[in-house]
Amino acid sequence: MSAANNVPEVQLLGGNDIRELAAKLDVMPTKKLGQNFVTDPNTIRRIVAAAKLTGDETVVEIGPGLGSLTLGLLEVAKRVVAVEIDPKLAGELEATVAARAVGRDFTLVRGDALQVTELPAADGSGLIAPDALVANLPYNISVPVLLHFLETFKSLQTGLVLVQAEVAHRLAATPGSKVYGVPSVKLAWYADSALAGNVGRTIFWPVPNVDSALVFFAKREQPLGDEALRVAVFAAIDAAFSQRRKTLRQALADWAGSAAEAERILKAAGIDPQKRGEQLDVHDFVRIASAK
Repeated sequence: MSAANNVPEVQLLGGNDIRELAAKLDVMPTKKLGQNFVTDPNTIRRIVAAAKLTGDETVVEIGPGLGSLTLGLLEVAKRVVAVEIDPKLAGELEATVAARAVGRDFTLVRGDALQVTELPAADGSGLIAPDALVANLPYNISVPVLLHFLETFKSLQTGLVLVQAEVAHRLAATPGSKVYGVPSVKLAWYADSALAGNVGRTIFWPVPNVDSALVFFAKREQPLGDEALRVAVFAAIDAAFSQRRKTLRQALADWAGSAAEAERILKAAGIDPQKRGEQLDVHDFVRIASAK
């Protein structure tokens, strides 16, 4: 029992538990859904610790699978809302939480995370506004789903995502690095981010053939602009990186209407037209979009 509130301790899943649940459901993790289940309780607690939760948060988890991270979050968070697209996994997850996280506040939302626009409470009491996002994101949708949630759920303040190492480095990259690109700048519109550690391959089932890493992000205290400006900034970002290694004057020609107009906009924004997109930070793109 937890001494503070007399609630039973959460029982985390181990490797054998994961495999037994999968066998019971006749489920094999699929590449189509980008599934790799975390099987080590110590790693789960390390991931949760890296999320810097205080215990007062409502956490949204994307793609909980069989529930190993869900249970780890329920040890710490005030409330956990999980979004799961796989009907077999969703059905079993509620039973797993009921058995292993007695008395904890848990809500399951069934659906495609890329299509979810609200998180209704199970009891019909209204919509849930998450404070934090923590997820082992499927590799094939990791960046789109992260950006979708940041745009859709304005209440989010912090987050931690477990993704392929290559994706993690892109998300946390700074201007001038080889992997800096569209994901880096778009995440920077919403938040400051940083790498938060590596996660070994052997704690996943099935064992992936790529490395994984954690990225922590914290929402900007002051937004860089409204929705109209965000759309304009994202369009400029997409254009600037559509032709890597080209000057901004060339890369932004179609976006601006002509190379000459692109040069005018860049000069008005105080940016050298001979620079490349990978040299600019998000503030530079805000100035470019505002000057159009």
